[in-house]
Amino acid sequence: MEPLAHRRVKLRSHAVSYWHRGWAWLAGPLLVGLVAVGLAYGSDEATRFNRWLWADRPLVPFILLPAAFAALSWICRNWFPGAQGSGIPQAIAAMEGEERARPGSLLSLRIMAGKVLMTIGGLAAGASIGREGPTVQIGASIMHAFYGRGPLQGEQQRRTLILAGGAAGIAGAFNTPLAGIMFAIEELSSQHVFKANSSTLITVVMSGLVSLSLLGNYTYFGTTAANLEWRSGVLAIVVCGLAGGLAGGLFSRLLIRWTLMLPARVVAFAQARPHAWAAVCGFGVAVLGLLTDGMVFGTGYAPTRMTLEDSGALPWQFGAAKFAATLLSSASGIAGGIFAPSLAVGAGIGDNIATLLPALAPHSAIVLLVMAAYLAGVTRAPLTSFIIMMEMTDSHHMLMPLMATALVASAASKKVCHTALYHTLAEKMLPAAEGASRH
Repeated sequence: MEPLAHRRVKLRSHAVSYWHRGWAWLAGPLLVGLVAVGLAYGSDEATRFNRWLWADRPLVPFILLPAAFAALSWICRNWFPGAQGSGIPQAIAAMEGEERARPGSLLSLRIMAGKVLMTIGGLAAGASIGREGPTVQIGASIMHAFYGRGPLQGEQQRRTLILAGGAAGIAGAFNTPLAGIMFAIEELSSQHVFKANSSTLITVVMSGLVSLSLLGNYTYFGTTAANLEWRSGVLAIVVCGLAGGLAGGLFSRLLIRWTLMLPARVVAFAQARPHAWAAVCGFGVAVLGLLTDGMVFGTGYAPTRMTLEDSGALPWQFGAAKFAATLLSSASGIAGGIFAPSLAVGAGIGDNIATLLPALAPHSAIVLLVMAAYLAGVTRAPLTSFIIMMEMTDSHHMLMPLMATALVASAASKKVCHTALYHTLAEKMLPAAEGASRH
């Protein structure tokens, strides 16, 4: 028989192993959900502050935005390197393995803290950014912090933690676990096999439930009862899918290749003086804000809700202005995502199409379709896009039209931009991360 002392040691070892495993897959998603909720509340307060700051002070953005963009760029580079941009490319790059990049330079609790603070700071200043993309890097950073503890060893466990954390971030940000799972399949695991094991699913579902219980249903973009019949809606699906997909592909192409499309002197200036370049981008966003009475500032929740619930509520130039403001905010190097601003751009383009082609379909239906199409065109993740769109606006009755439009848009986007945005940006980060790991 096995000695009693040996059995006790064995039982204690098993208990410690289960504790470490359970702590990661139970406490982790709770933390991701709570941080996602905290970022949501902070972002809302920052947006209210920006509206107060802008009200009756039309010249304030011309002073505040350049200074804020420059300060955020400096803080990011000096205090929180790795926290710039959306955060989704960092999560994708970190999954490539330590042979290409040191994950700690892309995902860490320090980067998580910086991401939260700088996203809120950018929204308070008026940058055209969102909080949903940053929540992916935040979730991946939290789950990655459990790596190396107990049984959570090896390359496969590290990738699973990052994938589960990033997907949980989407689920927590949008209150929809289904979108989190689909995002993990379409975006985070496109280079690796996705294993829908119980640990990953528990992480995604729990994070979404935490956010749902504290924030309620995610209806920041409003709700609509608009419907679209298949027989009469095929033309609308094709038109909206092509328009949104081509515009989304154009955004991705410009963001990926902006250094090749600007004059060499401008590019040299941006690379040599990144903080001054950020200030120039901030000034450009201020100009666009003046042209739209401040509508391009922030996430774009309010303008999108306006056009979904009241046709003709947006100025005709909103879609193009929001497109440019989001491009400038992303190219500046500050922290911030593009999910919410992309949906706002799609709403603006959809409002234009509904005005030009009033007989095509009901106004709100066109806006919904173009929102899903534009997001699918930018992210090249059509299934995630239509699920997010359907859940956020409570438009389950538009399931099939939204799905078809997103698929058309993703195909159209490839004609304009041959490479997927997030994966291209992730590839650009890998050499820098690899070089940083040597110092």
